[in-house]
Amino acid sequence: MSLQETELWQQQPPLKLAFIGGGVNSAIGQTHFAASQLDGRWQVVGGAFSRCDTQCRQTIQAWNLQPRFLYTDWRTMLDDPDFEVDAVAVLTPTPDHYEVLLALLARQIPIICEKALVQNLAEAETLAAQFDPARHFLAVTYNYSGYPMVRELRHWISQGRLGQLLHIELEMPQEGFLRPLKVDDRIIPPQSWRRQDGQIPTICLDLGVHLHHLARFVGDLVPEAVMAEMASFSQWGVIDHVQALVRFTGGTRGGMWFSKVALGHRNGLRLRVYGSEGSAHWYQMAPENLTVHWADGRIEQVDRSGKVSVAGQRRYMRMKPGHPAGFVEAFANLYWDLADALWQWRQDGHMDHPYVYGLDHAWEGLRLWTAARRSFASGQWETV
Repeated sequence: MSLQETELWQQQPPLKLAFIGGGVNSAIGQTHFAASQLDGRWQVVGGAFSRCDTQCRQTIQAWNLQPRFLYTDWRTMLDDPDFEVDAVAVLTPTPDHYEVLLALLARQIPIICEKALVQNLAEAETLAAQFDPARHFLAVTYNYSGYPMVRELRHWISQGRLGQLLHIELEMPQEGFLRPLKVDDRIIPPQSWRRQDGQIPTICLDLGVHLHHLARFVGDLVPEAVMAEMASFSQWGVIDHVQALVRFTGGTRGGMWFSKVALGHRNGLRLRVYGSEGSAHWYQMAPENLTVHWADGRIEQVDRSGKVSVAGQRRYMRMKPGHPAGFVEAFANLYWDLADALWQWRQDGHMDHPYVYGLDHAWEGLRLWTAARRSFASGQWETV
């Protein structure tokens, strides 16, 4: 998309957005609301925020929304003849996505869905059978690729600046299953759906899909085979620790580690990329910095104020460098992209925005973690 086209579309009125799930009592709902409003491209007009009427009303009060389009049942919302929006954000727990997505596809309502798209391959295959890209808009949110320096790294790799991509290491360790979140002196246990496993371990749907996405995003790496080790260390009796070796098409090798039992890590998302001419390291706890080691021994620290091609764009300069942009801003960058992608799809029937990913990508991630589960059972490499 050209700068002229972007500026033209910025003159359009905000797109109307409704939520299913994601009320004021939901951390992910708060994040989606804040991110969608940050640049004025979206207006949340209502939703079925919760099955609980009290929580629904608390949501519209907190967010200053009109009560006209407030529902406690998403089916009632979709059946309301006066309900008209540009897109619906699906923010329920992952096990509830499938039924909602089928209903939205049947009504041809554009969809923005929290990861993971669905729980297993059978659900993904059914969705794919119903999905027509000419009639359906479906985007899945992987917000970590919204960080400007991650996008800068993607650009460097696409330009060959790091040389041939040899291997990639991705980590997402957390401690929540051993040290639960504490708010106002009250311990918040893991949500019930996170304490249950299906065909694909829930930790893979929760954390693993992010690492798959980042490998695809920065290096266009397609997983070919996987060897995985999984464990259950916490009281909850589900898989809570995963280590995986991944072979990608083209010869690149990778490692992925994610855990809910890594004390000392609140969310230790880390990305390391190693090429024949240089390596790069990005860490979410210091998201403004990209550290690069070159083959001649030089070490370079890059941020938005440096010699960058993507991260210095005006859209990422809500505040100048030195004022760190964080998680919500990264999510807002994705909502900017989602608006562009939806406008484009309306114009020509195609969704090919470089930063917006849909059903095929989500399906690939589910295939990876299905194969990883098979690998853990067989003790062997498994084809994705």
